[in-house]
Amino acid sequence: MAKDERNTYTIQNDASMGEVKIADEVVAIIAALAATEVDGVASMAGNITNELISRLGMKNLSKGVKVDVLEGVVTVSLALNLKYDYSIMDVSAKVQERVKNAVENMTGLEVADVNIRVAGVEMENRE
Repeated sequence: MAKDERNTYTIQNDASMGEVKIADEVVAIIAALAATEVDGVASMAGNITNELISRLGMKNLSKGVKVDVLEGVVTVSLALNLKYDYSIMDVSAKVQERVKNAVENMTGLEVADVNIRVAGVEMENRE
């Protein structure tokens, strides 16, 4: 059996239909996409912006996200770069709400915490 670095979680186990498992990386990608959709978020920390995702692939998006799942309860930790001149408190609250809703709606897992670390502030290019 090959070593598999990804953790998977059973989100449905129906005897008549079968089993549905989800990798933690999928939960991380859902969280990252939801976070980067919020106005005021420039990018994932140490990562790429939404415009480059299609060219470089989804796997790169999950690098600024840590996901812990224990008995169907998820804790998400995000490292974000925010845009200058936005309220950190307002943007963080919107990110927490959007990530919680996206993960719960798409996976059926319960989100206990969405922790945010603001790693940087990005200025828009002014030429």
